[in-house]
Order: sequence, then structure tokens, then C-alpha cells
Amino acid sequence: MSVISVNKSNFEEIINSDKPVLLDFFAEWCGPCRTVSPIVDEIAEERADIIVGKINVDEEGELASAFSVSTIPTFVVIKNKQIVKQISGARPKAQILALLD
Repeated sequence: MSVISVNKSNFEEIINSDKPVLLDFFAEWCGPCRTVSPIVDEIAEERADIIVGKINVDEEGELASAFSVSTIPTFVVIKNKQIVKQISGARPKAQILALLD
């Protein structure tokens, strides 16, 4: 499955999924965000059992505020409509995948 661009209009539908959700809060100008972006894309392609979404903090400031995102990239894992993990900073693929366990 490919990465979903998440915004206010599709946010509720995404987090109400029966599947775990991995959200990547990013900005186009952010170097570390650009570094992990291909990793996030790869995870989305490899893991059909999860939903992977990217949220551009410059375009979706309300969503970033709702998750108290002050550093990017920030990764949030949602299971059963609840935030179960949240970390900030560029991470290797293994650490991002470990969030889903």
C-alpha cells in the first residue's frame, strides 16, 4: 500500500481504521524529514497490515498542534483510535518498525 497524504478532511477516516496507523509529521524544507521519507515510503509498500500517512506540518498546523508536534520529523503510532507511541527525530528503519510492535 502506498503512503496516504493526511489532512483535516481525511484524518478521521484514517485514524478510525481497524489497522494500526503510522503517521509521519514532516515539512518539505526539513533535511531529516527528507532523509527518512524514502524509509517511510518503503515501510508503506512492505506492510499491508498497517496504514502509513504523512502530514505536512506547514499545511496542517491544526493536526500538528493536536499531536503537540514541536520537532520534525515526528512519528506517531495509533492503534484502536489511541496514540500508543510518539517519537521525534530521524530514525533508522528498524526503530520506526519497532514502534509498531
